Amino acid sequence: MRHVTDKHIESLPLSEPVLMILLGLADQPRHGYAILQEIDKMSQGRVQLSTGTLYGALHRLLEDGWIERFSENDNSRGKQAYRLTQLGHRKLQHEVHRLKHLTRLASTRVARGAV
Repeated sequence: MRHVTDKHIESLPLSEPVLMILLGLADQPRHGYAILQEIDKMSQGRVQLSTGTLYGALHRLLEDGWIERFSENDNSRGKQAYRLTQLGHRKLQHEVHRLKHLTRLASTRVARGAV
C-alpha cells in the first residue's frame, strides 16, 4: 500500500467549490455574498454554492493560510472581506498549471483516437 506524503497532499486536486472560491478572490478581495455572486457569474449559473458550503470552505482556507480576512474600510456594516495570501496565489497557480497539463494530455489522447 502506498503512503501519501505531505508533498503528494499538496499536489492533490482542489475541489470545484474551493477552486471557484480561489478564482473568485484572484482578481480582488470580496466579502462572502460577493464571492457567491462571482462564482455564479464565472460558472454561468452552473455552480451555486450554499452559504454553509461557502463559509465552511472559507473557514478551512483561513485555517490553511490560503486566504486572510480583513475589514473593509468603506463598509459601515463591518462585513468581513477575504483575499488570497501569497500561499493561496501559489496554490491557485499550481492548480491552474495542473489543469492545463491535464487538458493538453486529454486533447492529445482524444485527437489520436479521432477517425
